[in-house]
Amino acid sequence: MSTPHTSQTAPQKLRHLISDPSHTVVAPGVYDGISARLALAQNFECLYMTGAGTAMSRLGMADLGLTTFTDMHQNAAMIASLDPSVPVIADADTGYGGPINVAHTVRGYARAGVAGLHIEDQVQEKRCGHLAGKLLVSREVFGNRLRAACKARDDSGSGIVIVARTDARAGKDAEGNGGFDEAVLRLKMAAEIGVDALFFEALQDQRECERAIAALPKLPVLLNMVPGGKTPIMTNAHAKKLGFRIVIWPTAGLEAVLPALENTYRALKEEDVVYTEGALGPGKLFEVCGLKDLMAFDESVGGNAYSGS
Repeated sequence: MSTPHTSQTAPQKLRHLISDPSHTVVAPGVYDGISARLALAQNFECLYMTGAGTAMSRLGMADLGLTTFTDMHQNAAMIASLDPSVPVIADADTGYGGPINVAHTVRGYARAGVAGLHIEDQVQEKRCGHLAGKLLVSREVFGNRLRAACKARDDSGSGIVIVARTDARAGKDAEGNGGFDEAVLRLKMAAEIGVDALFFEALQDQRECERAIAALPKLPVLLNMVPGGKTPIMTNAHAKKLGFRIVIWPTAGLEAVLPALENTYRALKEEDVVYTEGALGPGKLFEVCGLKDLMAFDESVGGNAYSGS
């Protein structure tokens, strides 16, 4: 596909990427500066800031609705700043309150350089989308959240991409409404309100993926790939074949990092040492996070504080 013009804003770049029906955007989950830098080094065209990863890395807590707007906004802003040419889609949970809170969230994310965000229909005491027992707000309340998000997008002129996420497939509201058909109804309502993309959380099998794409309005649909979660894992190519235009992998990095850290710390405790064979060393470690670029900038303006480093 064609490359978006470099003068485009982050939302414009994301809109360009998802506007091509023959293209599927693949976004790895990132949650801190190191994970974002490593994903950028692999030349992904888009990143996804995972809410679960943010809760775990910033708070040391499970994804049970403990992160605040401030936690999420600050993390999203940092990640988006590392390479403004690569758009970031960020988890925005429930919007962190009523309609005015949702609008505040949208404006804040947009000012931070975030390209897109998703707003969901869980209650404020929410949980990870792939855990059981999710409780939903009513369609009316969900609609109000989405109207607030779209109005904030339009009034600000930011063009930030609004993604409507429903957890109805594996959750219910206070009146018992839930399941596949309820999820479709909620996403159709979202499309009528004016969101830019749709997020059908916790699809149970490939047949449901096919049914969802067939039933939903012709907006870009996002697929959430969580190993060990509700939705069976498939390749990005297969997701594209099914009709998904965005595929996120929120926990892919976490699944790799947690065992590696655990093994290292266990070895230090049990063996009294961490062996250095194959170690990167400080220089290589810092290069992951922009050491050469920072030193080059310092030199370009006459500095010499880092010469010989």
